[in-house]
Amino acid sequence: QPLNQGDLFDLSPEMADGLDKLLLFDGPGSVEDVFCLTFEAGYAFCGEARSFELKPDGANIPVTNTNRREYVQLYVEHILTASIKAQFDAFKAGFLTMFHPTGLLRLLSPRELEVLVCGSPTLDFYKLQNVAKYGAGYTAQSTVIEWFWQVVHEMSETDKKKLLKFVTGNDRSPIGGMSKLNFVIQRQGPDSMQLPTSHTCFNVRSS
Repeated sequence: QPLNQGDLFDLSPEMADGLDKLLLFDGPGSVEDVFCLTFEAGYAFCGEARSFELKPDGANIPVTNTNRREYVQLYVEHILTASIKAQFDAFKAGFLTMFHPTGLLRLLSPRELEVLVCGSPTLDFYKLQNVAKYGAGYTAQSTVIEWFWQVVHEMSETDKKKLLKFVTGNDRSPIGGMSKLNFVIQRQGPDSMQLPTSHTCFNVRSS
């Protein structure tokens, strides 16, 4: 399936939003005058700003109202494929070694394969609360635990993902949903002023 800026959203919402704004821009002024872009992709390498031409002589080709869709398509393809080709080819070789002989890939849609590899982006924290475990003096009835879940359920989806990544190292739900996640909250000594920490290998949050 062709890539688009929607595929870039999980990696960089800000970048995807910027490309959407470029495509939807309708004045005042022209795309060339307002955005001042050329067919290049900028990136940082060891603290040094570098650029990559998205097409031959791209540094001298301005992005205009007419060619902006081509620019977005080339930019997305560069970020998601060309710029990580060596790393992805190594991953792909290992992945196919495991799954290709089984014929499993023929049974999966792209969406199902994404969930299998990356987990589900849907987060149900009520299910997580139901299976959460507590240690070092905390219980489900502890006042601070009740406060914790009250705050969590009022969070935005973005903040919920940040919390999940802080505790587990991943902002997605495992296969089977949040109820399959081992999630532990425990006390970190008697000092209530100490900032929370996490042990991502064990999905443990300490406070």
